[in-house]
Amino acid sequence: MSQDIERTMRVDLAAAFRLAARLGLHEAVANHFSATVSDDGRRFLINPKWRHFSRIRASDLILVDAAQPGDAESYGLDPTAWAVHGQMHQQNPSLRVVMHLHPIYATTIATLQDPTILPIDQNTARYFNRVAFDGCYGGMADSEEEGARLSRLLNGKTRLMMGNHGVMVAAATVGEAFDDMYTLERACQILVNAYSTGRPISILSDDVAEQTARDWEGIVDFSIRHFEEMKLILDREEPDYKD
Repeated sequence: MSQDIERTMRVDLAAAFRLAARLGLHEAVANHFSATVSDDGRRFLINPKWRHFSRIRASDLILVDAAQPGDAESYGLDPTAWAVHGQMHQQNPSLRVVMHLHPIYATTIATLQDPTILPIDQNTARYFNRVAFDGCYGGMADSEEEGARLSRLLNGKTRLMMGNHGVMVAAATVGEAFDDMYTLERACQILVNAYSTGRPISILSDDVAEQTARDWEGIVDFSIRHFEEMKLILDREEPDYKD
C-alpha cells in the first residue's frame, strides 16, 4: 500500500478517535481502533497503549507487522489490542477497519441474557439479523487464542455484541465503521429507553425490518458523508489530529 494511502488511513483513524471521545463512546484510556495497510491484514495501524482518544494524532498510530517477530510490549501496545485486532485482521483481511468500544448503551444491551437489538425503529432495524453474539466472556481478551475465537464468531457478519463486555464493528473504510458504531450506540440507546418505560414495545415486522436493513446497506455514501462532515468540524476545532 502506498505512503499516500497509509497517510490517509492515519488521518481518518485519528479523526475517528477524536470523534469517539467527543461523543463519549470511549472507555478511559482503553479500547482500540485499527486499520490494515496491507491486503493480507498482517500490517495494520493501531493506537498506542493507554493514550486518551482525545489526544491521538495521525503520527501517534503504531504500524504493526504481525508477520515479524514481536509482541504487544515490543510495539508499545496493550496486550488485548495485539491479541484481538491482530487476529481480526489476519483472519478477516477484507475487513480493513476494526473498532472495539465499551459505549454505555451498547454495553448495557450486551449484559442482557438476550442481547438482540430488536427492530423498533429505523436505527435498530439496521441491525436486524446482522449482528453476531458472544456469550462467553471470560475476562480480559489478552491471548491470540481468544482473539481468534472472537474473530471466528463474526462468521460473515461485521458487528459483534460481546456479552458482558462491549461491542466490535468492522468495515471496509474508517468512515463506514465510525458511522456504524455511532448508529449502533444510538440504536441501543433507543432500545434501553424503550425498555425503561415498562410499557409494551411495538416491534417492526420481519419484512419491514429486513427491508430497512437492506436500505441501510444501499446508502454507504451516507455513512461516509457523515464521517466527512464530522471531520470538517475537527478541521475547524481540533486540526492537530492530522499531525
